[in-house]
Amino acid sequence: MTLDELIEFIKKEDHRLREHYGNPPKERRILSRTVKLMEENGELAEEILALLVDQRNSKLGKRRNLSEEFADVIITTLLLAESAEVDIKDAIIRKIQEIDKRNYSK
Repeated sequence: MTLDELIEFIKKEDHRLREHYGNPPKERRILSRTVKLMEENGELAEEILALLVDQRNSKLGKRRNLSEEFADVIITTLLLAESAEVDIKDAIIRKIQEIDKRNYSK
């Protein structure tokens, strides 16, 4: 999947979620998706703790898939960026150029 295809999926999912939840105001979507991102980050953290066998035994049986949790965080982050009207492709390109210049240019 290309970045452009991923962004198209995010736009489609954003539209579906708006229809499902009654198209709440922009501020409400940003808040909801920020909270959802924190939830997804928590689930990823639990998976990492389980991977490192640093999780209490009662949670070890509830493991999902680590890669799935990473995907949830990425998708939720992109949905939040969409709500905040961030051009994520441009932001990623600029950030990569900045890191590249800072760390790999002479």
